[in-house]
Amino acid sequence: MRAAWYEGFGPAREVLQLGDKPDPEPGPGEVQVRLRASGVNPSDVKTRAGGRGDLAFDHQIPHSDGAGEIDAVGAGVTGARVGERVWVYNAAFRRPGGTAAHYTVLPSEQAVALPGGAGFDVGACLGIPAQTAHRCVFADGPVHGQTVLVTGGAGAVGHYAVQLAKWGGARVLATVSSERKAEHARAAGADGTIDYTRADVAKAVLDATDGAGVDRIVEVEFGGNLATTQRILKTNGVIAAYGSMAEPEPTLPFYPLMFAGITLRMVLVYILPETARAAAIADLTEALQAGALQHPIAARYPLDRIADAHEAVEADDKLGQVIVEIE
Repeated sequence: MRAAWYEGFGPAREVLQLGDKPDPEPGPGEVQVRLRASGVNPSDVKTRAGGRGDLAFDHQIPHSDGAGEIDAVGAGVTGARVGERVWVYNAAFRRPGGTAAHYTVLPSEQAVALPGGAGFDVGACLGIPAQTAHRCVFADGPVHGQTVLVTGGAGAVGHYAVQLAKWGGARVLATVSSERKAEHARAAGADGTIDYTRADVAKAVLDATDGAGVDRIVEVEFGGNLATTQRILKTNGVIAAYGSMAEPEPTLPFYPLMFAGITLRMVLVYILPETARAAAIADLTEALQAGALQHPIAARYPLDRIADAHEAVEADDKLGQVIVEIE
């Protein structure tokens, strides 16, 4: 099979290789997926650059997310799955065979039926961004009637979080860094946007909520935003954080948070509890079938331009997902 891989960490153009690898074979409980689209996420490029620990295998085919058709199954998996259109998750998590290839093999439950109206490019967006957003929005119960703040509302996770919170019946505010990104977040359903490069976010949120603040925060920058969070989060509110790059080791104001009854939830999509994973898959399937979600694609590249795809993600000026199309 045609594949991309790396054998050491470094810049995309220096370490990514293209060539032929043996076709994988599904083992017991596994399926083989003929991939059509591979999603490129920030975590994929950070892993390739060496920012996520040691290289666990002698070579790594990158990318955890993708979509295609099941074309073979291992022992214990019904043959009725052959030909099924699926999206996959965690393909490269603790496994050497990610989705930047013609084929990937993975446990049957990690290949999820893709509704007929959704394209393979849509399926390649769901594993990391949409499931992260779902966990952040719904992990602590329904949001109907609540006010949710999504920081970084134009990012891949933030964009899905805005949509899912609105789908769940919340009022949604989003922080952004430009008018272009504000338009993107509003198109996803945000009721209001705040440019954090120009405005006092806490004041703007309190003004928008008549001083009440917000019930939940979907947080892309926990440490950097903590001072603002303390001013705007209601008593017994929830912070669902999936990033803290600017302040990776923040000082936690324990007692102020404790006396406000704040719940701090850390979200890592790769290790979701089974019940949370099942809930995310069920809700995303329902939303896809209803046509309730937008899936903007910022750029598409063929497999032989995978380095360009990684650099596009690293540039961080896009609105939408970067997809590698597997011919």
